[in-house]
Amino acid sequence: MDSGLAALLGAAVGSATTLGAAIVNGRAQARSQHAQWSRQHRRDAYARYLSALHDRDVAMDAVLDALRSDQPDLPDTDEKTGRFITLAREVHRAVEVVVLEGPAPLAEVAERVTLASSDLSRVMRRMAEDAHAGDTTRKTEDIALAAERERTLYRAVKDFRLAARNTIGKDN
Repeated sequence: MDSGLAALLGAAVGSATTLGAAIVNGRAQARSQHAQWSRQHRRDAYARYLSALHDRDVAMDAVLDALRSDQPDLPDTDEKTGRFITLAREVHRAVEVVVLEGPAPLAEVAERVTLASSDLSRVMRRMAEDAHAGDTTRKTEDIALAAERERTLYRAVKDFRLAARNTIGKDN
């Protein structure tokens, strides 16, 4: 084999090797960028959800505090309840994005938050109805039940926060 043909063959093999390496590196970089993009979208969805939960929970605390009073100011309580309902809708919208972004185990934890929120909301609604009716027979029981349901909700939110951190790859 003459030296010109050997050089040509060597150049072809070198080019093919370089091209193969570039393709492999390009695909690896694309996968890495996609994973980072996905993590960022999930992080944003989880952060929006937690923020919406926080705002809604502050509004819920205001309603519960008003209802715990010996003589609740009903127009004020109704206004606070309206704000709570508006913020609860924001939570619902935010959790839908969490469910879409996934993964499924995190969506299950978010569902536990939703159930705990619903349980507390039912107690709050009953307290408001009783306040409007002037019925205080269940007030002490409902205040205790609301406190228990608040703790359950807090634990569910804490579990969601931990699961979200693990999903986006932050262990500490």
